[in-house]
Amino acid sequence: MENFWEYLQNLTDAQSILSSGGFYLLLIVVFAETGLFFGFFLPGDYLLFLAGLLSAAGIIHVPIYTLVLSLIAAGILGNYTGYWFGYRTGPVLFSKNDSFFFKKRYITVAEEFYAKYGGMALILGRFFPIVRTFAPIFAGIVRVDLKKFTVYNIVGSVAWVTTLTLAGYFLGRRFPNLKDYLQYIVLGLIIITTIPLIIAFVRRQIAKSKEQ
Repeated sequence: MENFWEYLQNLTDAQSILSSGGFYLLLIVVFAETGLFFGFFLPGDYLLFLAGLLSAAGIIHVPIYTLVLSLIAAGILGNYTGYWFGYRTGPVLFSKNDSFFFKKRYITVAEEFYAKYGGMALILGRFFPIVRTFAPIFAGIVRVDLKKFTVYNIVGSVAWVTTLTLAGYFLGRRFPNLKDYLQYIVLGLIIITTIPLIIAFVRRQIAKSKEQ
């Protein structure tokens, strides 16, 4: 248990993640998680929230408007990269062997999410790990109209970044001591963002059992 908390503390170390060049690291993380197939494990949600929180505390020396606009741009560019990757690789991804960085079931998850929500999956999917990474890739595979994709891409990035980053920022302004409880905040965000995936997995297993 002690090692677990030490791991969480390392993840929330403001000096190593979000300062001394950490601003650029944050942009890279957001870019990778929203479009590169190996970026699904990156902690985009809580880093956005922490970025806003630490900006309010003056630990990140970047104006909040610069922070938000830069993160939105990184999210948009990431999705375009994912779309291009899916467009170029197409069905080949479904025949690709599973590895640590890629599993076919992740594409299937994005496919089911897209089938349920249509183009809105590119907006709603921003708030769900794995879907956030593979939804734009799947959109490229099925060759969603680029103009429509652009609209969903921009709206999704704006909604995702502003919701989480500004929530952290304004909570940090309202409750300055929150920065002293980062490990608990991270744990809570991990649980919140994981619950929908667990529910989706359970529903899929129930559906499969009924088909048999």
